[in-house]
Amino acid sequence: MSKKILIVDDAAFMRMMIKNIVIKNGYEVVGEAENGKQAVELYANGSPDVVTMDITMPEMDGIEGVKAIRAIDPNAIIIMCSAMGQQSMVMDAIQAGAKDFIVKPFQQDRLLQALERVLSRGK
Repeated sequence: MSKKILIVDDAAFMRMMIKNIVIKNGYEVVGEAENGKQAVELYANGSPDVVTMDITMPEMDGIEGVKAIRAIDPNAIIIMCSAMGQQSMVMDAIQAGAKDFIVKPFQQDRLLQALERVLSRGK
């Protein structure tokens, strides 16, 4: 059974890029959100195996999104996606419970490595 991914990014082209990579590599996309608030709602309804979460978004940023999702499911697996220069925010995200992070713009291999790594650790 393919692993289910929830993609969270305020940039539509970034969601599309991640979606294309994961589908092409056998994952199932169970939802897309453009901010942390939508991500929390979709997570509660969709039970994804992994969430890819942008840090900087309107309404609710990725760090608050991580905290809210982990309040629902302490075992949630979340990979943060950040632009260069957001290292302090990445540390905040890891402390909030994110399992890994990738720096944008990223290569397909880096995303797939992060997914394999967090999934191999299990929930």
